[in-house]
Amino acid sequence: MRLTEHQIDIIRTTTEAVAGHGARAWLYGSRLDDARRGGDVDLLIQSTPPIGLLQRARIKSELERKLSMPVDVLAAPLAGGTSPFATIAQAHAQLL
Repeated sequence: MRLTEHQIDIIRTTTEAVAGHGARAWLYGSRLDDARRGGDVDLLIQSTPPIGLLQRARIKSELERKLSMPVDVLAAPLAGGTSPFATIAQAHAQLL
């Protein structure tokens, strides 16, 4: 995984601050591959209830500012009912 412990901590704390206690952040995409370079931070945020568009935008904005890199945020509920894309992303993701 191409994130430092400090970056992971920033993602966790920002996610919980915006999405609420118990929200989970999953990393998927190119940042999981240590052999690659660059790329954005792809996150799947799970919470109950799932975060809305404004919360997604706030997480994205805050993380891009704090991490100084592009961030994509996908939202899903903690308990099932996810989109096919979210299901695929989570199958290949790592919980932060």
